[in-house]
Amino acid sequence: MPRIGVEHSLTNVEEALKSMGYEVVQIRSEEDAKNCDCCILTGQDSNVMGISTPVTEGSVIEASGLSAEEICQQVQHRFNQ
Repeated sequence: MPRIGVEHSLTNVEEALKSMGYEVVQIRSEEDAKNCDCCILTGQDSNVMGISTPVTEGSVIEASGLSAEEICQQVQHRFNQ
């Protein structure tokens, strides 16, 4: 099962993914995201001052404007679950 990193403020998404059987870790720092297959972020801290340094080779889902259900659908689609 893929390892999904979820920004710590997205608890509803974290719980939904856990109930689907995914291994979920909270992202509180760049170090937490390094071993994730997919990261879900709020987008609030993305590309600050035009600087963007990828810390994971996995895909990234920006949760801004999406419901927990929509995010889970995107995760399922990416991993064909």
